[in-house]
Amino acid sequence: MSTSPLKNFSLYLGAGIVGLVVVLAVVSVLWTPHDPVQAVPADRLQGPSAQYWLGTDRFGRDIASRLMVGAQITLVVGVIAVGISAVVGIPLGIWAAMRGGWTDVFIMRGADLLLAFPALLLAIIAAAVFGSSVVTAMVAIGISGVPGFARVARAGALQVLTQDYISAARISQVPEPVIAWRHIWPNIRAMAIVQASVAFALAILAEAALSFLGLGASPPNPSWGLMLQAAQTQLGTSPLLALWPGLAIAVTVLGFNMLGDGLRDALDPRHSAHRRKR
Repeated sequence: MSTSPLKNFSLYLGAGIVGLVVVLAVVSVLWTPHDPVQAVPADRLQGPSAQYWLGTDRFGRDIASRLMVGAQITLVVGVIAVGISAVVGIPLGIWAAMRGGWTDVFIMRGADLLLAFPALLLAIIAAAVFGSSVVTAMVAIGISGVPGFARVARAGALQVLTQDYISAARISQVPEPVIAWRHIWPNIRAMAIVQASVAFALAILAEAALSFLGLGASPPNPSWGLMLQAAQTQLGTSPLLALWPGLAIAVTVLGFNMLGDGLRDALDPRHSAHRRKR
């Protein structure tokens, strides 16, 4: 029985939006309409035109070019932050499920404690110690995402550990790292992918907020959060300066959220069936 494409609308639209952002970031490495950091005072605060597709900022810099290059920063921060969260959180979650007892309690209560420190607060603390930078923001965002991956990995691993082939592997004295890699990880990989998509959206929001507060990218880097920060002084006279980066952030976050929803439906048939029954 074939599946209607309409049922995967969220997946297709989310993938399309994410793909567009990736294409813009890749293209901006090779080409942009104008130099994204070059100031042209004579062309400051111009509206959209054939020369400047989305207008210029208060320094005369091309907004379209800055948005394109800003996509690079957004994706790099997202990839590294989510990578940190996954590399740390997934093994911790699997280990907690396999060991049980006090090990499980210690790891999961530690994850609960970490949840009390959101990315913004961690970045403020890290900036006070190491100085504000994109690297500091990425690490702070990555650490704040560890509990989410740990919880997902633990929940999935507990389901897999009830299977008979896991008991057989343990009776055969197969080392636990081998069991985790050969049997548990392949069965929770889909869950981890969905979690990564959702975490990516959260990382984009966190990076934009940190840059807006001066704790992320620094001028003249064309970060979307920095563009929003710079636009706030011209909200009354040039609202488009805030509209474009705000729209870029909102659409990109929406794309990753829709991609996560679509992947969950596509990779977890039980979830899809439950949604249809409702």
